[in-house]
Amino acid sequence: MTTDELFATRTFGRRQGESVHGVTVSARTATEWEQSAKRVLDVVGGLFGLVILLPVLLTAALLVKMTSPGPAFYRQERVGRHGRPFRVWKLRSMSCGSDQRVAQLMAEHGGYVPFYKMREDPRITPVGRFLRRSSIDELPQLINVLKGEMSLIGPRPQVQAEVDQYAPEHHRRLFVKPGITGLWQVSGRSEVPRHEALLLDLHYVDTWSFRRDLRILMKTAKAVATARGAY
Repeated sequence: MTTDELFATRTFGRRQGESVHGVTVSARTATEWEQSAKRVLDVVGGLFGLVILLPVLLTAALLVKMTSPGPAFYRQERVGRHGRPFRVWKLRSMSCGSDQRVAQLMAEHGGYVPFYKMREDPRITPVGRFLRRSSIDELPQLINVLKGEMSLIGPRPQVQAEVDQYAPEHHRRLFVKPGITGLWQVSGRSEVPRHEALLLDLHYVDTWSFRRDLRILMKTAKAVATARGAY
């Protein structure tokens, strides 16, 4: 039994290709060549990005440190491939102690749901708002890519509380490594309704190809430049 089949069995009680609650448990299995090519792209792209964008990263970290009490970088546990937890790196865009306010804010806005973001989140600092709109806050995740915990392209990693809200079919997001950018991000990010965002991620998992990864990577530059749906 492959790792993906084992994960599907534990998650759905079925193997890939079988049906559960009317949903087919399936995801395209990449060939060995495609998996190797994707990892090479991640390592080369991650190293190149860190070297080229290091001045931007350091400048942003300095601005965070100068304008808001607390550390410049922020680590949070997220759910990775096959449900494995890992620590994701980000530049801190919120005031310290913001995690403790999540439950209250989510309750005020209808409960904890996947992909939900508030347009006017009171926890975000002025510098943090700029970092989010420009996606600079995500740059430290290149470290996660180099460590093999993430990929350049894939569904965004979510916290356990969001994963706990998944419908059975949504767990297919966890068949692949989470990514810094992906199909959802180049399709409008937070402007995309959450149910459509989940469908985009599932479509990516089910139809993955190395060629599509390259197209998404090229579209990411435009998405970042326009800042559409970033907040």
